[in-house]
Amino acid sequence: MKTGYIALSLLLLMAVGGCKSKEKQASAVGRTLTDAALIDSVEHRTFRFFWEGAEPNSGMTPERIHMDGDYPQNDADVVTSGGSGFGLMALLVGMHRGWITQAEGVGRVEQIVGFLERADRYQGAFPHWWYGHTGRTKPFSTYDDGGDLMETALLIQGLLCTRQYLQKAIVGEQQLIKRIDRLWQEVNWNFYRKDGEQVLYWHWSPTYGWKMDFPVHGYNECLIMYVLAASSPTHPIPPSVYHQGWAQGGAIVSPHTVEGIPLHLRYQGGEAGPLFWAQYSFTSLDPEGLRDEYCNDYFQEMRNLTLVNRAYCIRNPKGWKGFGSDCWGVTASYSPGGYYAHAPTESEDRGVISPTAAISSIVYTPQQSLQVMRHLYAMGDAVWGKYGFYDAFSESEDWFPRYYLAIDQGPIVAMIENYRTGFLWRLFMSHPDIQRGLQALGFRVMK
Repeated sequence: MKTGYIALSLLLLMAVGGCKSKEKQASAVGRTLTDAALIDSVEHRTFRFFWEGAEPNSGMTPERIHMDGDYPQNDADVVTSGGSGFGLMALLVGMHRGWITQAEGVGRVEQIVGFLERADRYQGAFPHWWYGHTGRTKPFSTYDDGGDLMETALLIQGLLCTRQYLQKAIVGEQQLIKRIDRLWQEVNWNFYRKDGEQVLYWHWSPTYGWKMDFPVHGYNECLIMYVLAASSPTHPIPPSVYHQGWAQGGAIVSPHTVEGIPLHLRYQGGEAGPLFWAQYSFTSLDPEGLRDEYCNDYFQEMRNLTLVNRAYCIRNPKGWKGFGSDCWGVTASYSPGGYYAHAPTESEDRGVISPTAAISSIVYTPQQSLQVMRHLYAMGDAVWGKYGFYDAFSESEDWFPRYYLAIDQGPIVAMIENYRTGFLWRLFMSHPDIQRGLQALGFRVMK
């Protein structure tokens, strides 16, 4: 396996080298590209991360791909559940856009579903990582060696979008639809209430039980977890778990102002949060017109959260090089010190721009996000490579690694497509189980 990985790495490095002249040409004309052409280029290249970069045995998405050798990557055969949920959504976009044929896309879906049927699961829930050649769990940390409910939610949302696409757009795939349905129905969301508590827990380990001890309260990226748990046709949580656990009996409501911009919800760990909180759940869940008793307009709330992030970067209280109206966006990504959940506060700001932050916010801030996209594209191959924009960079540190991270690449494809056509939103929201779950939790769509 090590020999195969070295060969794959050499091929990837050769491919990047062969593209350099084209990338320099692209940067030279970046300012003259139309918005549509620029968006299409970014979406298509990022799609290739999931199509060409997939782990060959499973078809699943690798946790990361490093295009240079200055950072150890000893997990080339490790695949990620949440990233693979985004990967399924990217496959749908690829078929929808004609970048791959339906036969190619369905073949990859069959490969992924077959892997998931054989791979380790825990009360139907998926671990964060598997080894792609065996389907056995790779522990994410010492006590995190079992079910990961948030990663499960990200994978399930991709499976449900896929199921709806197969039903609506492709004839003769009823057996594959049934296999996806079984994976969905076998997730025991109620088990993750830890003996019936009124909250969902993020992790469970067959070795350490509930040792991670992580009850999930809002607001953060986990709204989709509760929506899916309430939507399950076989193991649905009662609405009280959403109201008492996620919303904490209404304590999630906390009107306040950050950077002069109003926010209505209480954000975990501070007055605002990293931008993946506005993106992961809403790659599938359509925020436009969405409301419940805690938030009158999820689209506007997430737009304001994005604008807070932008305003913080423009104010740039720590004086980082490059930050401004055409270069903003802090979220969880690589940093010079490793992976870090960057956020728009002085304590959580390390001078790192993560392209996924502004680009995946395009549904909320189209013109502001396009301004960043155009600026980054004009920077050329310092930030732009075979699979689109690299994960993160810091001009102040002169740090421009050629790293890709699945969990950051995924929202770029999904949110660009939702901005262009609403494609994934329509698929997910059309699933009858999701419609029932949202209704049970008191959600309404006001369009």
